[in-house]
Amino acid sequence: MILWGPPGTGKTTLARLAANGADAEFVALSAVLAGIKDIRAVVERARSLRGTRDTVLFLDEVHRFNKSQQDTFLPYVEDGTLIFIGATTENPSFEVNNALLSRARVYVLKSLDADDLGRLLDRALADVAAGLGALHLQVEPGARELLLAAADGDARRMLNLLETAADLAAPAGAPAAGATRRLDVETMRAVIGSTYVRFDKGGENFYDQISALHKSVRGSDPDAALYWLCRMLAGGCDPLYVARRVLRMASEDIGNADPRALTMALEACAVYERLGSPEGELAIAQAVLFLACAAKSNAVYSAYQAAAADAVALGSLEVPLHLRNAPTRLMREIGYGKGYRYAHDEPDAYAAGERYFPEQMPERRYYTPVPRGLEIKIGEALEARRERDRRKSAGA
Repeated sequence: MILWGPPGTGKTTLARLAANGADAEFVALSAVLAGIKDIRAVVERARSLRGTRDTVLFLDEVHRFNKSQQDTFLPYVEDGTLIFIGATTENPSFEVNNALLSRARVYVLKSLDADDLGRLLDRALADVAAGLGALHLQVEPGARELLLAAADGDARRMLNLLETAADLAAPAGAPAAGATRRLDVETMRAVIGSTYVRFDKGGENFYDQISALHKSVRGSDPDAALYWLCRMLAGGCDPLYVARRVLRMASEDIGNADPRALTMALEACAVYERLGSPEGELAIAQAVLFLACAAKSNAVYSAYQAAAADAVALGSLEVPLHLRNAPTRLMREIGYGKGYRYAHDEPDAYAAGERYFPEQMPERRYYTPVPRGLEIKIGEALEARRERDRRKSAGA
């Protein structure tokens, strides 16, 4: 099996429970440190026990192994030499090869909620009291709330912070019999330090959050868009990366419905480059809010995609002679530029009936303005010109 979930959700603990429940030999390795040599040593040990006891190989951070290293497990998983349990914080669909995935069941673990963490905290405090009879830890309600929030669903982080806070609150010398060590809000704040928000730069969590920001903007929800922006910034995301993505949103989701969106996004980039952090983030937030509130259109994006597909599919079609530039006499003699109608000399600066596509290519309509924002007027203007084209073709 493969256990997939964020840090501190009990992946290693579950693997140990499974092995203990089956009375199996449990061997734990980390893909950060282990190599094929270590795997082979585990296989030899498993072979010596085979028939008397199963061997569970637990590989933490399995995504750190490359595809060929992951292939090392396959024959031993197939023949039952090893019972394989992998743990990863990354999406197995991208980080684990298909051959191993097809032989394993993936279990998705979620972050622990406040109730889960609270029960673990109470159990830890009870264990301290039972194991160290001379010491009683007492966490004040405000400090408890801070601790659970700072853990951010990570049980390991919570217990580490609790241990550090207990050490910080310790008086000099050994604790007296029955002594109580109180962990107050100030002690907990000193231990926690800056706010911790889980954000794995370059990992799936990273792309999930930028996706949530983009879709909140597209869905015209400024409050949700601002929240996801702040989540990413609090997690340490490079503000310029977000600003570049905002530029993409301006063209993909707003386009010509409100061309000011692109200008706002560009200016946000420039402001951040000039001011840096923390002042520059406000300009990015302003652009995000403007884009979320702006009229939406994906007409530019759709038109670009369709035209790009034709550019590849139709090959190198010749540029019509009347559209070619004719800077020399020879070019003019062989027909370059012949019959070209200069639009500014035509009524309303529009050459009705003129054709600009390659001769072998059928007429295309890539750009279809939406009935929102400025594209309402753009659509009306295009339709008026096309009506003039139709009349020209009909000889009117």
